[in-house]
Amino acid sequence: MTSEFSQIFYDMRMTETGCQNCFSSGLQQIYEIQRVPVHSVILLETRQQALEYPTGDICLVCCPQCGFISNSSFVSGLQEYHGEYESTQSYSPTFDDFSRSLASKLIDRYDLRGKAIIEIGCGMGEFLTLLCELGHNRGIGFDPAYLRGRVKSRADVQFIKDFYSEKYAHYKTDFLICKMTLEHIADPAQFVKMIRRSLAGSPDAVIFFQVPDTTRILREVAFWDIYYEHCSYFTPGSLARLFRQNGFEILDLRREYADQYILIETQLRTGETEGPLALEDDLEAIQRDAAFFKEKIEFKLEIWRGFLSNCQQRNARAVLWGAGSKGVAFLTTLGVFDEIEFCVDINPHKHGAFIAGTGQEIVSPEFLCTYQPEVVIAMNPIYREEIGRSLAHLQIDAELLTVKDIPHD
Repeated sequence: MTSEFSQIFYDMRMTETGCQNCFSSGLQQIYEIQRVPVHSVILLETRQQALEYPTGDICLVCCPQCGFISNSSFVSGLQEYHGEYESTQSYSPTFDDFSRSLASKLIDRYDLRGKAIIEIGCGMGEFLTLLCELGHNRGIGFDPAYLRGRVKSRADVQFIKDFYSEKYAHYKTDFLICKMTLEHIADPAQFVKMIRRSLAGSPDAVIFFQVPDTTRILREVAFWDIYYEHCSYFTPGSLARLFRQNGFEILDLRREYADQYILIETQLRTGETEGPLALEDDLEAIQRDAAFFKEKIEFKLEIWRGFLSNCQQRNARAVLWGAGSKGVAFLTTLGVFDEIEFCVDINPHKHGAFIAGTGQEIVSPEFLCTYQPEVVIAMNPIYREEIGRSLAHLQIDAELLTVKDIPHD
C-alpha cells in the first residue's frame, strides 16, 4: 500500500459497529450518503409516490480484519419484498446467455441430473427452472416476491413465497443455490451458520453463491452500484473467509460476467482442507481500493453532474438505459431530477412505473422513436453492444455512453 493511500485509509473515521462477517471491532468509514430510496426496484405507479418513497442512509464501513464492507446505517425493517419487487434481468439476451452457460457448467461440473435442488432468493424462478429443465432435476425455490405465472409451470419445480429458514430443513438437497441475495442480508455470518445447520440432513450438498464483486465497485468508483438494498459488500477474499470460518471448504472461487460477479462453490467441511486460493489474498488490496474510492468519489460525482448540466443547458435530451438499482442509485446519488426525464428498460413489467426518489418515468425502447434523445447512458457496460443494436434497429441516432465512460462535455 502506498503511503498516500495508507494515510487516506487510516484517517477514515472509526465506528463502534462490529463486523457482521467476523465480529471484529474498529471498522473504518469509506463512504456516506443520506436519504436514498430504501428500495430501488419497487414498481411505483405515480411520480408523486416515487418522490415521496421512504428513504434511508448509507454509511459504508470496512473491516480491516476480514475486508467485509457493510452499511452500518442499514435498518432491515425498512425493506419490503413482495410482488411489486421487480428485479428480473432475463429479458436481456446477454444476461440470458450468461444464465444458460452458467447452468450448463454447474450441471456438468456437479452431475446435476435427476437431483434435488434448492434456491434461496429465486426471484421469479428463471434460473431454478432452467437447471431443472436442462438437467431433469427437481427444484424448490424460496422467495417472498415470487409471482406465479412468470415462468412456465413444471411439475418438478415448486415455489414457496417465504424467506428460507431452518423450518425448511426437512427439504433434502443435493445442490443449494443463492444468487444475488447474500448482499441483501445484514448479518451474513448468522445467515451462513443457518445454512450450515439446515444442511445437517444433506451433508454432501454443494452450495453455490453469487454476489456482486465490490473490488470492481471500489476501483471504478462505481457509486451507481451502491444502494440501500445492498447492505453487505464482498470481495472474493472476504466471501471465502466468511464460508471458511463457518465450517465450509471452498471448491471454487472465481469472477464472471465481466468481473461483476463473484461465484463461490463450497461444501460442508469434513476434514483437512487445502490452503487459501489465490483470489482470497486481497486484504491489502481492499484497503488500497477503499482508499482510492474515498479519494476519488467527489471528483467522479462532479464530472457526471457537470456533464448532465451541460446536456440540459444545450437542450440535448439524455436518457438512462436501465431502470433497475444502478439507474436509481445513479440518479439519486447525483440528485438528478430535471436533467433526465425518462429511463428506458426492456422489462415490460416496468413500463409506466416511476423511479424511486427522483421520479423519472420508465419507458420502453420504442418510446425513443418519438422522444429522439441525443444521449443514451447505459447503466451496465456489459450491455453496450446489445443496447447499440437496439438503437440501430430503432434508427435512433444518439451518442451511446456507459457509466464507465468519462464524459468530455
